[in-house]
Amino acid sequence: MVTSNLDKIFNPKSIAIVGASDEEGSVGYILMKNLIEPGYKGTVYPVNIRKSEILGIRAYPSVDQLPEVVDLAIIATPAETVPDIVEECGKAKITGIIIISAGFKEVGPAGKALEDRILEIKKKYNLDIIGPNCLGIIHPDINLNATFIYKMPRTGSIAFISQSGALGSAILDIATHENIGFSHFVSVGSMIDVDFGDLIDYFGTDPKTTSTLMYIEGLTNARKFISAVRHFARTKPVIVVKSGRFAESAKAAASHTGALTGEDMVYDAAFKRAGVVRVEGIGDLFNCAEALGRQPLPLGPNLAIITNAGGPGVMAADAIIAKGGKLAKLSPETIETLNSVLPPYWSRGNPIDLLGDATPDRYRITVEACFKDDNIDGVVIIYTPQGVADPAEIARSTVGICKTMGFCKTYLTSFMGYEDVEEANRIFTENGIPTYYTPEQAVDTFMYMYQYKRNLELLYETPGELPADTVPSKRPLTVIIKDAAREDREILTESETKHILDHYNIPVAKTLIAKTGDEAAAFASQIGYPVVLKILSPQIIHKTDAGGVVLDIKSEPEVRAAFDNIINRAKEYNPEAQIQGITVQPMIRRRGYEVILGARTDPLFGPVILFGRGGVEVELYRDVAVGLPPLNRTLARRIMEETKIYQILKGYRDLPQANIKLLEEIMVRFSQILVDFPQLKEFEINPLLIDEKEAFALDARGVIDKESVFARIEPHAHLVISPYPEKYRTLWRLPDGRVVLLRPIKPEDEPLWLEMFYSLSEESIRYRFFGAIKVPIAHEFSSRYTNIDYDREIAIAAELEEEGRRKMLGVVRLFVQPDGKSGEIVFGVADPWQRLGIGLKLVDYIIEIGRDKKLDIIYAVMLPDNYRAIGLLKEMGFTIDFTPEGTVRATLNLKEEEEGGPGEVQKGIAPAAEKEAEAVQE
Repeated sequence: MVTSNLDKIFNPKSIAIVGASDEEGSVGYILMKNLIEPGYKGTVYPVNIRKSEILGIRAYPSVDQLPEVVDLAIIATPAETVPDIVEECGKAKITGIIIISAGFKEVGPAGKALEDRILEIKKKYNLDIIGPNCLGIIHPDINLNATFIYKMPRTGSIAFISQSGALGSAILDIATHENIGFSHFVSVGSMIDVDFGDLIDYFGTDPKTTSTLMYIEGLTNARKFISAVRHFARTKPVIVVKSGRFAESAKAAASHTGALTGEDMVYDAAFKRAGVVRVEGIGDLFNCAEALGRQPLPLGPNLAIITNAGGPGVMAADAIIAKGGKLAKLSPETIETLNSVLPPYWSRGNPIDLLGDATPDRYRITVEACFKDDNIDGVVIIYTPQGVADPAEIARSTVGICKTMGFCKTYLTSFMGYEDVEEANRIFTENGIPTYYTPEQAVDTFMYMYQYKRNLELLYETPGELPADTVPSKRPLTVIIKDAAREDREILTESETKHILDHYNIPVAKTLIAKTGDEAAAFASQIGYPVVLKILSPQIIHKTDAGGVVLDIKSEPEVRAAFDNIINRAKEYNPEAQIQGITVQPMIRRRGYEVILGARTDPLFGPVILFGRGGVEVELYRDVAVGLPPLNRTLARRIMEETKIYQILKGYRDLPQANIKLLEEIMVRFSQILVDFPQLKEFEINPLLIDEKEAFALDARGVIDKESVFARIEPHAHLVISPYPEKYRTLWRLPDGRVVLLRPIKPEDEPLWLEMFYSLSEESIRYRFFGAIKVPIAHEFSSRYTNIDYDREIAIAAELEEEGRRKMLGVVRLFVQPDGKSGEIVFGVADPWQRLGIGLKLVDYIIEIGRDKKLDIIYAVMLPDNYRAIGLLKEMGFTIDFTPEGTVRATLNLKEEEEGGPGEVQKGIAPAAEKEAEAVQE
């Protein structure tokens, strides 16, 4: 379901062009020509204050004088006139608007003020606006060219969205020349309203769009974008070119993390977390879209290269290694097969050089052998014109074996040249086999496909359970942060930062603060030698640079001398620094690995987590990776895997493997700190020492945003990925007194969900899924029902514990629609637990959650013979309607109900601990 306004923009039955003109070369003239000449079947109304006719069509002085309410208004008038025209559209009930005009925020404050006025009008009349400063849109399927470009691409299955008008124009030119088809083309301009997230939602529900290609310069609403992409990533790939790869956002930072995490690194992490395929160039967009639409995803990075020329084979091998892939190791069976059919002087390895006189049979047998080899995840087939073989015959031979055996492996071709291989490439294209001008293009596409698969795993891989920790109280830490702000401090002391870590069960080295040499000596004696002394000053961030750290102190005289030396060096380093004392901590002698775990607040994406090689050389090696909270153990491990230090953590020389599971847990707890405290601007452990058993935070620093400390912040508003909604946990009793936990489902629940699914009867499966489901269930299917985006979907599971085993009894889901005002519910109870009132309770509870989310309407769609579900919803006050499609729709209008209302659900959703206490008392 999409918002009706967007549908009126992309499928309008009538259009008004405000600023239409008959002056050749003007934007208004081109818009008119493009709409009336390609064959658009809708009605076009020119609007021009001075003329009564434009290009032979009657014109109107304003939109309020049109003979009907049109679906779409296209505005191409001077910027200063646009707000009044938008107001006129709102009054005339025209809800879809495209603003072609330029001259807004890109020209300065006066233009920004015009945008602000337009946004006020948009909210007043509930308008959907594309632009301003955009080219417009094209919908080839209905011959709609609402742009000022004389190009109409053919109909296809790709939606293309461009933030750059000039680049969009060039793309249309390329697409026309290359015969590439589009389902839609959109130039978004300044995106004061409709943005990338809205369009991904719209095209995600469009049956004629199979993938979305995007040119992005910057996002405006990161949370909406990520939510939309995550929702459709598995079924409709989103492929992105992002410009500005080397723009650094952290010019001045109070921590290593701030200095290391540039803007592009954060975008890259966000794209991976959302399931986006990020490519480097415009050509890669179309190459990747073609392959993803026609090929299975590679199971791994192992590529076999088949070639009739050594040079291109070596180039392809260089490309796969440079991209982080691997040359597949041919199995003994494959080598034996090839030895029996290839000349004695073939390469006997990968790349597989068939030599210049390669025949169609030689190619066919080699491709077949590679398809059978389990060591190979993908095949690139290269041909260069030489010898007497007909490339078209090689292509036909290759097509035959690919169609017969290539259903489980990625296969791409590169028949190099033009005229000599034109027929061969035509054969590949007609048979759905991607072909490329160069081997490097084919290899790049293979690796993009592999990265896409890896990104999907981030969405759908089931993480392991963390040990059950109680959620710590935030109040004591809030006091620390507020006290620092009252003292006009941004930088927390080391002891304050370590107190926060300790509160979240992240192990820290014991730290005491000494004001004098005598105190330092006494604390050293209390802790036990050897000890470490460090300067404590908000103005001295990097202590080592100031000579503010002395290690391995073994006696009281050494303590006193080190104390005085550190104070003197600190004053010399920064005479203005406020010296709060010297910290005394034990000297940790354990052999282990030093890593950094840090965070900073990105202005667009909110908290960003950094992991990598730690210590004083962290900025020298720059071996780091970043991710977005909230994390689970799977996501934490994936961030680690992107670094070189991760390979060392698995065991290096005489050092045993680090306790990686403990490191995962620490990263998840660290992530939770960022979820709980939006006031933290930067937060860092460096180094975190970890060995095969334990871990210790040896040094830590935190920076707060003083302006946000006393501000009222909505829970989790600072995050771009919605965390687990703990507030929806509650308890309920079955009629026999057993206590059932109602709680949001989470990724770790996949085994429980599968167990429940396999207990369903055929009838229950048909009622729930509208048909039979093939068993056994694939992970890609089951994970969809447990790994969800809580911004747009809430699934409440009813769980019961019996004899120490947890069981899932039933699930109810609420899918919030893109309009944010309506939601669809689906529900089901496992057969052994039916007729106990569980379904009634689940539906009742999800209605209250719908109120909490401020929905106006919730509805359910059911099969007409699902009498019990229909009766249940009727009992709950839903209106029952039989649809032309042969289903039953039940609707509940929450807005019109007199009782209850948004927010009242809070009374019924108590923290789990309080509910459990109530159950015990009963």
